[in-house]
Amino acid sequence: MKKLIMTKSAAYACLFTLMTLSGCSMFDLDLQKNYDYEHQTLDPHINISARQFLESRSYETQNNPSDTVFKWMRKGLEYAGISLEEFEKPGRTFIFLHNEGIRVWDAKKNKVTAGLFFDFPIVTGEDPETGQPITRPATMWEDYDKEDVKNYFLYLIVQGTYNFEDLTITNTTAQTLLPSGAIATKKSLLGYMNEGKGFDQEGKMNFKIVNNNDLAPIQINDKTNDRSGGYIATNGIVHVFGAKGAYTVYPFRAPL
Repeated sequence: MKKLIMTKSAAYACLFTLMTLSGCSMFDLDLQKNYDYEHQTLDPHINISARQFLESRSYETQNNPSDTVFKWMRKGLEYAGISLEEFEKPGRTFIFLHNEGIRVWDAKKNKVTAGLFFDFPIVTGEDPETGQPITRPATMWEDYDKEDVKNYFLYLIVQGTYNFEDLTITNTTAQTLLPSGAIATKKSLLGYMNEGKGFDQEGKMNFKIVNNNDLAPIQINDKTNDRSGGYIATNGIVHVFGAKGAYTVYPFRAPL
């Protein structure tokens, strides 16, 4: 069964919008009226390239002041010096990061509380007694080593197309654009993970479908479930990550 590309909140929003435009409320609905139910599956084709999808939802414009869910991803790509032309090339699977996959900002606490900036914090020193790194959450991409950010985003571009029909409940291993042997610096805690390598040493990623009650999400590296998946762009497949509870995509297959 293919996954519907709509969250519960989006479905409720659509219903609310329809009722608002029509001037009715839930209590105005005629529950006794009979009608023929017609099953429909949401069309996963977005009819634009992955690059256009990224750009259309990452820039604040007069006509689009709030739908900027990929803004922090685009900022990271710009800092890393990765051309958006990479998102026009065909035959690829693109892992997009929702803003919350990068940073979850708690306005009350005035700090980052989840996401990549939290899970891969910046190393500021070393505890003299334990030898363990002292860290703080990142606040901007420029806190990280530029090569680390570049390698991270290269890992999120997969060679070949992997959609729901191509995957099963067991792992499928795919090759990314990350060069083999890439090692993260010690500037962030990523450089202390995966036996001090940080990145997958073969530049590979595992995909599988999780058999649960949450619309069977795609999972990366046995850890992170998608936020929404199965978008069919004109040049490949797009899966979006940054869901609550498992915001961060880890760039390696080895256990933590």
